[in-house]
Amino acid sequence: MKYFLSLGSNLGDRKKNISRALAFLNDEGVKTLHLSSLYKTQPVGYSDQPWFYNQVVEVGTRLNPYDLLGVIKRIELKLKRQPAVPDGPRTLDIDILLAEKSIIQTKKLIIPHPRLDKRNFILTPLKELSPDTFHPVLRQKIRDLLKKSGDPSLVIKLKKRKKRAPAGPA
Repeated sequence: MKYFLSLGSNLGDRKKNISRALAFLNDEGVKTLHLSSLYKTQPVGYSDQPWFYNQVVEVGTRLNPYDLLGVIKRIELKLKRQPAVPDGPRTLDIDILLAEKSIIQTKKLIIPHPRLDKRNFILTPLKELSPDTFHPVLRQKIRDLLKKSGDPSLVIKLKKRKKRAPAGPA
């Protein structure tokens, strides 16, 4: 099954936390198919905290959504996530955004992610990866959801550092 996941971190080495989470997912049989750029994002909700690094990934796995959620929770614990303030600081947060065309609404799991359409830090990288993906509940494309999200928070694409050209003969 293919999924879109959102990864975010605003404590410690944010980039390394996301990179380690991707490696742990791979170790659990969750193969990364496509990665968005990395984004620096303004906190939403609880604003008195460091800015986040966020990334959306498309993954493939044989795991069903509930088993994938279990893997995600174990990885968050490995990276020392400490639940505290809702929407507060964290070393790592992984959310299941979409699971193909699946719709799940239970106490344990809601897919599509219930706030996907209201969060630019999710919609911007998701649009980069798959702008024409259809939200199965709202029945709209990701590109259209981003246009009308109403989220004023800033989402800044981080540019990769250019590698220096090797020094030539003097």
